[in-house]
Amino acid sequence: MSATSDFLTRLEQLPGSYAGPTRTETSPYAVVGAGEGVLPADLFHTLIGVNLTRSGTQFVLSSADAADAARTYAELAEVAGATVRRVSTGGEAEDVDILMPGGALGAYHFAQYLAHATGHAEDAARADQLMADLASRCAPHVTENNPARDLAWSLWERVPLLLASPDGDALPQAWQHVLARVGKTLAIAVTGDPLPFVTGAFEAKHERGDGRVALILGDSDEALRIVAEILESRVDEVIHVPYPQGAEPGYAAQLSLWYFGVWVAAYLAERYGQTPTDAPVLGRAQAVLAGAETGDTLKAERDETRPRDPRDDSQDASQNEWADDAEDDDDDEDDLGIED
Repeated sequence: MSATSDFLTRLEQLPGSYAGPTRTETSPYAVVGAGEGVLPADLFHTLIGVNLTRSGTQFVLSSADAADAARTYAELAEVAGATVRRVSTGGEAEDVDILMPGGALGAYHFAQYLAHATGHAEDAARADQLMADLASRCAPHVTENNPARDLAWSLWERVPLLLASPDGDALPQAWQHVLARVGKTLAIAVTGDPLPFVTGAFEAKHERGDGRVALILGDSDEALRIVAEILESRVDEVIHVPYPQGAEPGYAAQLSLWYFGVWVAAYLAERYGQTPTDAPVLGRAQAVLAGAETGDTLKAERDETRPRDPRDDSQDASQNEWADDAEDDDDDEDDLGIED
């Protein structure tokens, strides 16, 4: 099986594949991300909008290449009085409570773990339901009216501008991430107030709007409707990418739209003759930042489907140290809000 076919198979099987801890931790909750944990922390912001807490449970999402930052966050929370849950794709054993799969699809497992750990199991189930519906319409065997393939065609040979309303502010950077990591293509995330950007970015050289397409992600609002009107005279096309039909704005809708973005990115990579798996240089760079491995180092396989608790003696000890070759990845805050 080719790397592309394998990735698409794993992507199709992703909904409902979370098999990690489902126990609810003590509230209140706060979450902060570093390295591979930044994206899932952002996607979960609709349910937990606090970065650090002085009580309850502090979730620190990370990867081995961001261990120093994650350790600092954890120590701050512990000193403040919170119980810390360290959730990571790898690192020193004492820095990992829950071992998460790495790779481009790992954000799903991080996010679903948080949903269960914070008492939002219904939101997790709803996200899986929305994603399963998308999988049935975006899978490779769907050759007609496949929304992910159609959008990938619209993005081919263009640079997308990514915009969203404040309620979906994690989406532009989430799509920028997957279009780069999976789709091997540049996209521009327009964050903050979009009006100064869209009214000024193309004035000096109007031709810079050629080969650009604007994507309005999630729900639109009055400001985005004005932005769309302005961009219609400045870029090639403005496309609204709504939440899945019937989805209310929130965690499940955002995670499903991230998932749709991965499908689009995978088909875009295919059109460019690229593979959707991680570039080998990414693994090498992460390995350098992670430092030398020791006997106590934990490492998750790329895009495995089962998160692990390294302290659970019921698991096979051999699975507490997951090997991963950085050369072969084909298998693939400024101010902190503090809650008392």
